[in-house]
Amino acid sequence: MAGDADSGRLDHDGGPAPSVPNGGSGGGADRNAMGVYAISVAAELVGTGQQNIRQYERKGLLTPERTDGGTRRYSEQDLATLRRIGALLDEGLNLAGVKLVLELEAANRGLTEDNRELTEDNRGLKEDNRGLRKDLRRARGGEARHEKLSPTRAR
Repeated sequence: MAGDADSGRLDHDGGPAPSVPNGGSGGGADRNAMGVYAISVAAELVGTGQQNIRQYERKGLLTPERTDGGTRRYSEQDLATLRRIGALLDEGLNLAGVKLVLELEAANRGLTEDNRELTEDNRGLKEDNRGLRKDLRRARGGEARHEKLSPTRAR
């Protein structure tokens, strides 16, 4: 099944789908994070057994939501995580290796988002810096200072 493109297992690109662990992902406003599938439905949708899913939970690979009565409810994010687990197992990793890969992918997504935010902050700081430099040049008498520096550099 490792090479079966129709299975959906190899389609994961490290994007926002898997979460490790999933325990409470943002107040339920995100439809992909809302637990709606019973374990039997989740198992059927991803093509694995219910006992496998329970084992993945015991190993800390995912944490489904629970009803007040304790019934597991799996979200679309959980299903994506289960598919990713299946793909990694098909590639020959054991559960400890799968857990490490999922953790690294989650950390990578976090770093990518941090980098995106820092890039935006940096753009704003550069614009502020340009404005401050213009203000400083005006306060020092405009371009006269730059003209004084040119002959000095020529020496």
